[in-house]
Amino acid sequence: MAAHDLDKIKVISFDGDMTLWDFEKVMHHSLALTLQELRRHVPDRATAQLTVDKMIDIRNTVAAELKGTTVDLEQIRLKAFQRTLELIHWDDPALAAVLNQLYLKHRFEDVELYPDAIPCLDALKDLFAIGLISNGNSDPEQCGLSGYFDFVILSQGIGVKKPHAEIFLSACAQVGCEPEQLMHIGDSLESDVAGANGVGAISVWLNRQGKRNTSDTVPAFEIRSLLEVTKIAER
Repeated sequence: MAAHDLDKIKVISFDGDMTLWDFEKVMHHSLALTLQELRRHVPDRATAQLTVDKMIDIRNTVAAELKGTTVDLEQIRLKAFQRTLELIHWDDPALAAVLNQLYLKHRFEDVELYPDAIPCLDALKDLFAIGLISNGNSDPEQCGLSGYFDFVILSQGIGVKKPHAEIFLSACAQVGCEPEQLMHIGDSLESDVAGANGVGAISVWLNRQGKRNTSDTVPAFEIRSLLEVTKIAER
């Protein structure tokens, strides 16, 4: 990426899950609390086979079955809890709804930001328009990031997921910039980097663990910490 191309940047967007916050951690935490609630309502013998990992597998199976029909993550999660109750032969749709609401409450309220998230956003917010482009369903207002974002684009609101071009172009249209004026940061080569590259935006791969890139997707920049974004933007 030539240095003069960076002069075009007017907008910086971020992925959410595993970029600004640890989704895996909060998901496991929220499911553990949900499983505790389930066991309060259902005899232990029926729930003995259930673990957090088993519930994750059930959700992933349901999501795969619904692929192409919905990107509404709340509905997918509700159907996963319904499937969970079916598997333990406990017919109680109302309980599935209770579990879903409990999960979502903790899923949003118990999010822990990565330590570099706030310092990065503080350094950039007065210099660029800042946005969130996510395949997840986290509202920044619920995650301790109130007031940081000029726009929020969630896949379930657009109807497509990254790396689909429409989700990035919708962000550009909302904030009033050309794709080449957008720099997008995310942890996924497949979703974030490929999606940004596909529309001509500047892609930044957040590779916290220093994983080897064995794909054909090449980011414009690779970083280990969000604090490095400020150095790129200052070039």
